[in-house]
Amino acid sequence: MRFQCQSGCIRCCEQKGFVYVTRDDIARLAEHLGITRAEFRRRYLCGAAPLLRFRKQRHKQCPFLLADGCSVHAVKPLQCSGFPYWPELLADAAQRREAANYCPGMNQGPLVNLTLAREVASLVQQAFPDLYEEQPQDVLIPTT
Repeated sequence: MRFQCQSGCIRCCEQKGFVYVTRDDIARLAEHLGITRAEFRRRYLCGAAPLLRFRKQRHKQCPFLLADGCSVHAVKPLQCSGFPYWPELLADAAQRREAANYCPGMNQGPLVNLTLAREVASLVQQAFPDLYEEQPQDVLIPTT
């Protein structure tokens, strides 16, 4: 598997879906924005723990996505920083091919260190167990 994020690309951020956040993400983002965790939750989040997520805005997948990129890139959530090493993408070649249809960084650059990719996938899976409860840990082995 090869991956190299392409400068200026925000296509992964524009995909339909939800951006889930961990407690650590909330703390980091709130500090970065200079607001309390409670204020961050009130302004930006919905759902219930452990599946808190960004509120969707009209015509926008993420409140921090700007035309020229992520306004919180330095402290972005685990889900965002973990792409494309999500458990479902490492486990399923068809899903990797689908991601490659919108992500120009897929199949580009150097070979990915699979041990590190699996570690990231494991972190994502541990952070959001309710999303991955049916996916066994041992499927995190890319075939292509």
